[in-house]
Amino acid sequence: MRLSDLQTPALLVAAADLEHNLATMASALPGERLRPHVKAHKCTELARRQLQHGHHRFTCATIREVEGMAAAGLGEDLMLANEVVDATRLGKVVAAGARVTLAVDSATTVEAAVTGGVREVVIDVNVGLPRCGIDPSEAGKLADLARRKGLEVRGVMGYEGHVVGLEEASTRAQMVKPCMELLLRAHSDVGGELISAGGTGTYALNTWANEIQAGSYALMDTAYSKLGLPFRPALSVLATVISVSSGWAVADCGLKALGMDHGNPTVPGGSVWFCSDEHITFASDTDVKVGDRVRVLPAHVDPTVAYHETLHVVEGDEVVEVWPVDLRGW
Repeated sequence: MRLSDLQTPALLVAAADLEHNLATMASALPGERLRPHVKAHKCTELARRQLQHGHHRFTCATIREVEGMAAAGLGEDLMLANEVVDATRLGKVVAAGARVTLAVDSATTVEAAVTGGVREVVIDVNVGLPRCGIDPSEAGKLADLARRKGLEVRGVMGYEGHVVGLEEASTRAQMVKPCMELLLRAHSDVGGELISAGGTGTYALNTWANEIQAGSYALMDTAYSKLGLPFRPALSVLATVISVSSGWAVADCGLKALGMDHGNPTVPGGSVWFCSDEHITFASDTDVKVGDRVRVLPAHVDPTVAYHETLHVVEGDEVVEVWPVDLRGW
């Protein structure tokens, strides 16, 4: 199959760039130093490539991701880095032989783990991002409660998500430190072998955590590309030019094919004006005509992938593999 055979919009992964990214991260954070986050790509075949690079532990964001990873034989050590109030489906995955660790930040989510049949948890700690996570001063008490309920507490996790995307590396480094001081303070009360944190933007700066939950590094997007990281943009959306006017062109790739929460996508060699449901309107630096194909680089990889059913792995104009995005949904 060639690119010209694909119905657009189609999600493409450049094979050489993906391999570069996986190898670069594996060199920086070998083995258990990295717990790749599959929410970024939602694809068990890509997770297998990460396993081949030495990463046996994985982070998930949804119950569906946990189920899919376990069903694909990738359930050696899965962490659901998210709270749930019904862990019944997770308990079934555990009963089938996978290892699942669940994030908890309240008595209610501890009880959900117990009732659902999950045996291991991490205490999710608020390190500055106003999302999930218990106050660091309360982490030890919650760990004690979990142990009294018969759960194994593996340690703590905390996500400095308000820091990972800051463009200035020195600012990122400066802001990570107090976040991790909070996490380490909580860990001193909680105990356990895991201090889990971080993301693609702080993978090289966060030296406090003993495992990093990076995910976007594998495929990359234009938001992370601004940070000067050693990873290449491997993901793009192939689109077809469907209309040309004086000064602009329109391709068939819009809001329903792109994650837009981090801003407009990029068309190399052009300037994006705006996106609508099924269209991207852009000005091109070169003459384009109806029927031409363009590659659109998303600003946020995670939701972009989740909009699509298939990843097409490409070398030049040839599609060499087709991977289902089999961890979509909830």
